[in-house]
Amino acid sequence: MQKYIIIRSDNNSISQPMNIEEAVSKVENYNKQGVFSYIVSESEGHRLSGTQSFESTKLE
Repeated sequence: MQKYIIIRSDNNSISQPMNIEEAVSKVENYNKQGVFSYIVSESEGHRLSGTQSFESTKLE
């Protein structure tokens, strides 16, 4: 089963891997709080966590 990771823009945090239903629920809750976050695959999350910083992109 594929796992996903949530990246938050407010503190550049990367979550622990989780299933897609849990990830979508958490992103929806962050959105209600006004926190931009997005979901990436577990492998992409691990790739990003190896860097010191990353740029968040704004989707329009």
